[in-house]
Amino acid sequence: MTRDYKNVFGKVFLTVTVDDRNRWVHTDWFGYLTEDNIKSGALAYTQAVKESGYSCVLNDTSNVVGGWDHSLDWVVNEWSPRAAESGVQYFALITTPESFAEATASDFFSSIRAFEVRVFQNMVDAKAWLLQQQASN
Repeated sequence: MTRDYKNVFGKVFLTVTVDDRNRWVHTDWFGYLTEDNIKSGALAYTQAVKESGYSCVLNDTSNVVGGWDHSLDWVVNEWSPRAAESGVQYFALITTPESFAEATASDFFSSIRAFEVRVFQNMVDAKAWLLQQQASN
């Protein structure tokens, strides 16, 4: 099941796919993200995790323009405990090297304690890590 989320201009800023074959929730973020986009999007895919019963998130931010540090405090202190309560245990974050989004991803990675996070520069490595986590559990 895939669902698109649109910003106030009608452009898709997030696609959330419940991937039953791989047993994870795949998110794909696009463009410049406002604080409202991040909050509504994060809560939407957290709900998808809860409903699916999966523990892995494949979070692709490689198509994000700019950083999202304006929302980092909320993500770390409010969203991450909720996400863990909803079932998130493993979070693979894909980002573009040397971008503003990558800098925020590094801060995210070093701040999250509610579940295990790894940052990747490509989809292949991120998927392999999630599959490895599933196999070891």
